Amino acid sequence: MKINQLMLFGVFFIGISSIEAQEKTSLTLDEAVKMAWEKSNEVTLANTKVNSKKYESQEARNHQYPDLKISGQYQRLTKASIDMHNSGDQASTEPMPSPERAMFGMANLTLPIFSGFKIQNSIKASDNLYEAESAYAAKTKEDVTLRVVNYYAALYKAQKTLDLLNENQKQAKQRVTDFIELEKNGIIPRNDLLKAQLLVSKTQLSIDEANNNFNNINFYLTTLLKLEPNVKLEVNESDFFNLKTSNAPTSDAVALENRKDLEAIRFQQKASEANIKIARSGYYPTLALLGGYTAFDLKDIITVRYAMNFGVGLTYDLSGIIKNSASVRAAESRALEVKNTEAVMTDRIKVEVQKSIEDYDLAINQSVVYDEALQQATENYRLVKDKFDNGLADTNDLVEADVEQLGAKINTAVSKATIIQKYYELLSVSGQLSQSFNLSKI
Repeated sequence: MKINQLMLFGVFFIGISSIEAQEKTSLTLDEAVKMAWEKSNEVTLANTKVNSKKYESQEARNHQYPDLKISGQYQRLTKASIDMHNSGDQASTEPMPSPERAMFGMANLTLPIFSGFKIQNSIKASDNLYEAESAYAAKTKEDVTLRVVNYYAALYKAQKTLDLLNENQKQAKQRVTDFIELEKNGIIPRNDLLKAQLLVSKTQLSIDEANNNFNNINFYLTTLLKLEPNVKLEVNESDFFNLKTSNAPTSDAVALENRKDLEAIRFQQKASEANIKIARSGYYPTLALLGGYTAFDLKDIITVRYAMNFGVGLTYDLSGIIKNSASVRAAESRALEVKNTEAVMTDRIKVEVQKSIEDYDLAINQSVVYDEALQQATENYRLVKDKFDNGLADTNDLVEADVEQLGAKINTAVSKATIIQKYYELLSVSGQLSQSFNLSKI
């Protein structure tokens, strides 16, 4: 029994020592958020989509500028036969020369004057879609920021839990050492020693589970921040609890004004209204200003230079007046879809904000209760320990008081972090999370 006990202690000691020996990197929440915004794949993809919409907007603007096209041909002719009919009253007895080459050049200029307001509305639609994509990119940054906050808080909770378990384990092992001597001297029964050893084993299982949880969260966060997988992050308690949690939103009014996803839907609504006008442009004719220049040379036969032309071109698709009604109805239906989506999202945001407010208040109230419970558990353990030392309490009472005190310490530490976590979740659903880090220029 003693050999197994010593081996067990050795394994515990080696495991804990290896964890403590690993080099850890301290990282503040602001630094983590900044790294996520600069390196995360989600933010990079969102920015790329914004650039795509920006180029599409520029493309729509180009349609209002004139089109200038230049074309030319050079051809080699082989023994071409030229017969000029109705060339004049006096027929020439001389044969027509056979040209060896032909050259042709043309330049055409088209300037749209009126297209049923299609160009102007296309620009409005593309501009609003660009603004919508920019708002979605901002929402993506908000979501990534919240993920960092949740991982950061979870990492602190796991780290703190592991520290408290390791501290309690040292006390439990010392108790086993003391009980071994007491059992040798016949002061306590062997059953009490086994109970103390059982507590060590149970605590070690909790340590292993907490360490596994810490490693998983550490991997999630390092992956998000594009750090090396073997980097061990550490959250300094001073950095975490110095975060401000004041001026928490108390209603959904701020959210309805600041939520970027709702803002994106509103821009999409404006774009859909412009698309209706684009569809209706099919009812109108198109008018354009035309201009051109032509040059032609058929060697030894004819040469044309400075043949300039200008005028106005009119196009009216009469059949489109009937066919275009379906396009208009489709555009109107899509606009109605966006409007209904905005209504659904508005209701969802109100529910999210109310739930976050309740969760934040609950976290604060629970923290007060956990503080009181810790004081009670600490005092209870002190009294039970005095009774045990004086032979007025048994080992069951001591172990139970020890477990309750450990649970109270963990709950208190976790509750403090939960308050900060719930506060930032409330800022997130209210659309104010990015501003709280002052990283809007990144």
